[in-house]
Amino acid sequence: MKKDDLFKRFIQDFYLVLILVFLYAPIATMTVLSFNSSKSRTQWGGFTGHWYIELFTSSTIMDALWNTLMIAFVSSLIAVIIGTAAAIGINSMKRIPKSLLMGITNIPMLNADIVTGISLMLAFIAFGITLGFKTILIAHITFNIPYVILSVMPKLKQIDKSTYEAAMDLGATSFKAFFKVIFPDILPGVLSGFLLAFTMSLDDFIITHFTRGAGINTLSTLIYSEVRRGIKPSMYALSTIIFLTVLVLLLITNFAPKQKTNRRK
Repeated sequence: MKKDDLFKRFIQDFYLVLILVFLYAPIATMTVLSFNSSKSRTQWGGFTGHWYIELFTSSTIMDALWNTLMIAFVSSLIAVIIGTAAAIGINSMKRIPKSLLMGITNIPMLNADIVTGISLMLAFIAFGITLGFKTILIAHITFNIPYVILSVMPKLKQIDKSTYEAAMDLGATSFKAFFKVIFPDILPGVLSGFLLAFTMSLDDFIITHFTRGAGINTLSTLIYSEVRRGIKPSMYALSTIIFLTVLVLLLITNFAPKQKTNRRK
């Protein structure tokens, strides 16, 4: 190879390594601090697993974790059902109303979270609904639905309508034809919509902050309340566990299809 090509290759590799360092250096720092026996972020006090034990024995953190996972799972599940039904309805419309509704669907995604959070809070207060667990759940369902619709719509466009009509002609009911013919084809879009909604719900803070009541905490609101007093190292431990869990799931989802493909070959 020429010197110019070697230099370009070096610059490309260096740039890639630099980006990876900026992305993962904070996570690596947090992981190291979760094993630091000292509460100081600048001094190493020795290796310990105390913060992981404190994490699982803290009722406050466990309650916040349970609320976060429960809200994320239930809101994503309900949003998938409503969003999939809405996507099927929108897909069967004519061009003008379809374009209009897709534009309306995009508005909540482009809108600022603080505007959505305040408007939902005012709506709950106006209807006399006490802020609490159920208002957070309704709010998360509301902002998750557009993500599901936009995940399912591309799969619906790829479906051949003649297969559904053929199933109806062969005696299948509309319900059975949907689950035997249409649903398997749009399942990847439904799953991606569910995972996207789950991630957005798990990560949300602003909308949760405005729609939660007194005594209800999720991980995001709990961490925000601890910032003023100082974040406990047990929260580093929790964040490390969440990161490792996501990393393992990503590795499984990436390597499992390759193994199936190799077995088929």
